[in-house]
Amino acid sequence: MGYDNMNWGATEWLAMSVMMLLFWGLLIGLVVWAVRNLRTDDQSVKPPDGSGSGSAEEILAERYARGEIDEAEFDRRRGLLHAAGK
Repeated sequence: MGYDNMNWGATEWLAMSVMMLLFWGLLIGLVVWAVRNLRTDDQSVKPPDGSGSGSAEEILAERYARGEIDEAEFDRRRGLLHAAGK
């Protein structure tokens, strides 16, 4: 009747190809998104510049080494860390 023995023309093949590419693209994108967001290792939590790593005392020592704080401030803050049970 209206099916023409399933002989598809160029438009139908193009539409089917586009839909197939969209389907597989969305499926692969979903898998990549799930893998990236469901990881629980430490690398996914830490900032890429490494500023989120280390204990409070290590960060304090790094700031002192960079010259951001002076010796008196370093000693005062280190004492506060030890007094707080660090």
